[in-house]
Amino acid sequence: MKINLVMIVKNEERSLKRCLEAARNLADEIIITDTGSTDRTVEIAEQMGAKVSYFKWCNDFSAARNFSLEQSDADWNLILDADEYVRPCSRESLEQAIEARTGRWIGGIIRYDSYHDENGISESTSILPRLLPNGVRYTGLIHEQPQEECPCYRIPLSADHDGYLYADKGERNLPYLEQAVSRFPEDSYYQFQLASTLRNLGRLEESLVNFRKFYRLSGPKDGFRAGGVVLYLYTLLDLGTTPHLDEAAGIIMQEEASLGEWSDFCFVCGLFYMKLVLSDVQRYINLLPNIEACYLKCLSLGEHPEAGGVVGTGSFKAAYNLGAWYEVSGQTELAKKYYRMAAEEGYTPAVERLNS
Repeated sequence: MKINLVMIVKNEERSLKRCLEAARNLADEIIITDTGSTDRTVEIAEQMGAKVSYFKWCNDFSAARNFSLEQSDADWNLILDADEYVRPCSRESLEQAIEARTGRWIGGIIRYDSYHDENGISESTSILPRLLPNGVRYTGLIHEQPQEECPCYRIPLSADHDGYLYADKGERNLPYLEQAVSRFPEDSYYQFQLASTLRNLGRLEESLVNFRKFYRLSGPKDGFRAGGVVLYLYTLLDLGTTPHLDEAAGIIMQEEASLGEWSDFCFVCGLFYMKLVLSDVQRYINLLPNIEACYLKCLSLGEHPEAGGVVGTGSFKAAYNLGAWYEVSGQTELAKKYYRMAAEEGYTPAVERLNS
């Protein structure tokens, strides 16, 4: 069995060596396609023993990916970006996972994304199709996906991703996504990606146009739908007007049956009920117990990185929000209990509350 690491890169001298050092024990060959670097990227790739090719950038990520895949003769191709670092995994474990299945399929890895937020640095997880059998190619101008409709199964491989800490690619990606949505207006995935990008750029009201289209077009079998629904809800809560909260209420009612056992959904529901009550205490006072119930449900569900979502919504973030809720409602001992629970997992805001 031959497994190659296949990558496209441009100006990745910050992270490329670390990426290749983490993954090279898994690969027979490292296949790197450079799309126009002006730093030491190619030099580093060659020093690490990679086979380097060159592709003239044409504003199409799939075209570059597919060119790179054409350079590989492996049975399986592991696809990584230069700011992704695989966690320790033996080649033997990877081969055993491959040999355990028959037929044609794609391997999914768990990626841990680090990003800045109001409390410092947080993490979220997602399952990404990154181990491709020979012959699978990509489609899509941006946020490209495997073209072949194979089932995607988890493999024992995880990766840390730190790119969001160093660069905001939203402005770069926006024209590609606008072009993709213009060409494929009924594509729910492009609608979701454009909405997400506009949100990250702070253009919340604009993003709702695409969130609404994504919500209308997507279906329960779309792997990105659940995360998109939660991000849609966060956007409505951030805007926070009565019409936006009414819209969020309708979505929560619609999705509770399908997403109610996912901690990320329960967590945003807790935030929703808190914001709703604060918007008109007299009118919504009867919903106060829902806040506590949502965060308790989060803790009962626990952490499941394979389900995707923000790390902590099933543990320390939910515990902290419970602590805050009990504190403002005068239940001091319960507040301390849940602050301690969050602090034991190293959550800095909880440590600060206990010490204040």
